[in-house]
Amino acid sequence: MADDPSLESPVFESPVVANYPMSSGGDLTLADVSATTKWLVRADADGPAADQLGAAFGTSQVAAGGALVLGSRPCEWIVLGTSEEVSAAVTGLEQLEGLDASDFVSALDWTHGRALFRVTGRGAARMLEKVCSLDWSDPMTPDGAVASASVAKVTCDIARNDADGAPSYLIFCDRSFGQYLFDALIDAGDEFSVSVVAAAT
Repeated sequence: MADDPSLESPVFESPVVANYPMSSGGDLTLADVSATTKWLVRADADGPAADQLGAAFGTSQVAAGGALVLGSRPCEWIVLGTSEEVSAAVTGLEQLEGLDASDFVSALDWTHGRALFRVTGRGAARMLEKVCSLDWSDPMTPDGAVASASVAKVTCDIARNDADGAPSYLIFCDRSFGQYLFDALIDAGDEFSVSVVAAAT
C-alpha cells in the first residue's frame, strides 16, 4: 500500500497567480506562503494530545521540532512548518500514553486545501483594519495571538507571528478563496505601498 504511487501527494501548486511585480521588500510586504506544510489536528482539550501540542486556544507556540502550533479553536490546532517539522509534531499523537477509548484524535494534511499569506511590516495592522474588524492593538493581538475572523468577507484563521522584530501576520483561508483574498490584501495595502515578495525558503 505504502509503495502505491497513486497514494502520493500531488506536487503543490499555489492557489494564487501573482500578477504583480515582485520586490525585494519594503516597509510592508505580502508573501504567498501557501506551500508551507499545514496540518489540522482535532483532539480532546484536556487529553494527552493537547498536552503534547501545548498551544492553548487563541495562542501559538513553537514545538520542540520547530513546527509552529496554533490553538485555532477549542479542541483544534493548526500545525505548520517544513514537512519534517510538522511530521515531528503530529506523528504518534494517536498512540500517546494515556489515551483511552473515549479520547478522540485526528490529524489531516491541509497543505493543498488552504491558502496561506504572510503580511509583515509596521503598517500591517493598519492594512488589516481595512478588511477585518478585529482589534489589532498590541494588548489585544500580541505576538503569538491566534484568532478566527472575516477578512474581506472571507472566513480566515489569523496568527500573529512577528518576524525579525516586525509585526507579521499569517492568514489562512480555503484554497478556493485564495486568489480573491490575495487581491483584496493587495488592494488594502496599496495606500501603504505594500510590496509582493517571494516566500522565504
